[in-house]
Amino acid sequence: MNIPNAISTFRLCLVPVFAYVYFNGGDYATFYAFGIFALAGFSDVLDGYIARKYNMVTMLGRIIDPLADKLMVWSALICTAVAGHIHPFFPVAYFVKEGWQGIQAFRLAGRISDVPPANFWGKGATFLYYVSITIAMLLPGKGNTAAFVTLCAAIIFSLVAYYTYRVRGKRLVDEADKAKESTKGGN
Repeated sequence: MNIPNAISTFRLCLVPVFAYVYFNGGDYATFYAFGIFALAGFSDVLDGYIARKYNMVTMLGRIIDPLADKLMVWSALICTAVAGHIHPFFPVAYFVKEGWQGIQAFRLAGRISDVPPANFWGKGATFLYYVSITIAMLLPGKGNTAAFVTLCAAIIFSLVAYYTYRVRGKRLVDEADKAKESTKGGN
């Protein structure tokens, strides 16, 4: 396991720690949980930087890195919704969209040899989710409107990302099918 994958694995381990601290961290639970959430965000940037700079991008990393992001965001959305800082619609919408995209990615993986990497829209959605969750955690009540607006923007970015992944996946499947046909035709 290389360094970026180890960092992503560490980030996966932070998810249950975040949820536990959010509800059991005492008087300053939200701030402690925010520290864990911020550490997860920083580690996401760090592992991506190291992986690209030192050519350490792996298939495992392309799976566990976004998985760690999605689980942390979903956990934070659930916690902030349970605490009443955001509407429960947001963690449900996130789960439905990510679950559907995961099913589609699983189906796609059976037809092509590589998964499409994250794009601008997906990275933008993750960034907007982190911003909105930060607002909801640090400014409960006062930041509800700002959290709501950024969560809506995050959902829009997520849907555009899904559409672009879907288009790219279809193109990759078509290319794989053509390559299979050409090898069959050449025999």
